[in-house]
Formats: sequence, C-alpha cells, structure tokens
Amino acid sequence: MINVGDLRPGITFQYDGNLYIVLEYSHNKTARAAANIKVKMKNMRTGSTTEITFGNSEKVARAHIEKRKMQYLYDNGGMLVFMDNETYDQIEIPADRLVWEQNFMKASDEVEVTSFEGEILGVSLPVNVPFTVTETEPAIKGDTAQGATKLAKIETGYEIRVPLFISEGEIVLVNTTDGKYVGRA
Repeated sequence: MINVGDLRPGITFQYDGNLYIVLEYSHNKTARAAANIKVKMKNMRTGSTTEITFGNSEKVARAHIEKRKMQYLYDNGGMLVFMDNETYDQIEIPADRLVWEQNFMKASDEVEVTSFEGEILGVSLPVNVPFTVTETEPAIKGDTAQGATKLAKIETGYEIRVPLFISEGEIVLVNTTDGKYVGRA
C-alpha cells in the first residue's frame, strides 16, 4: 500500500478495481480544514482521464507495470503482431486498442509492451520517431508571413504539418504524443 501523499506523476496504482497512472498531483491545505490531495489520473485499461480528491490519510495499492521490449511485425487483419526480442514469443493485440499508436508504427519498429499481471495494457512508443515524407503539397511562393506550414504525409499514412522547405523523400522527426513535426532527422 502507498499513502496518497506519496503519489507523483508517472506512478501507477490500483483504486476501486481499476488500474491508473498519475498525470497531475496537487496537495491542498486550507486554514483549519484537513489537507486533501487532488489527483488527475488516466485509466490504463480504457484510456479515460478523471480527477479525484483523496483525504490525506488514504492509501492505495501500488501497481507494478511490466515493460518488455518487443518488435512490431505486422497487422494480421485487426490484430497487431509483436515479437519478444529475447524469447521470440509472439503476441497479438487488438488493433482497436492501439488506434493512435498505429499512426507511428512501421514494421520492425521496436516498442515497449506494457502489461500488468499478464494482462497486456498497450504499447509505449519512443517520443520522437523518424519518418520519410511520402507526399507533400508544393510550397506557395509568398506564403511566408507567419511561419508558414503545409500538409505532408509520412510513410504510415498519417498527415502532419511541416515547414515549407520540407520536400518528398526527406526524413523528419515526429512527436508520438501529439503527432506534430519536431524537426529534420
């Protein structure tokens, strides 16, 4: 058990039969009232975000999340297949659980598969991933008033906004948390 006063962003815990990760934490103390702790947390199974206020003396169960490096192999018609780099065991994860992550995964990419007591929760991608630009709009001359951008399609089919000087065939870095252009690779 862990005291709620010890929660910090990134810590995983169990509460009411669900598995959560702390996104934000604040400790509030007013005059004579008892201190309370407000926690913004994400359900690791459903992805929903909630805020809850705990009393200062409450406790929650710590959850130990296992992370294994695996290689993304292919999409097997609605199931994404991953292979363990050490044991060569293969697992399948339903594609509908990894909709956002699919925008940034290419065959043979290495990812971290997260699990809790044998239950697979999802995958963690590296923050910045290089991609080749496969399609882009031509730059319009004179359209440079305020950091002008144009649409570009990367090799997974995902579209991002890039500066006008980026052309087809260039390799760019994309942030996997917000899906935005970071820079050239």
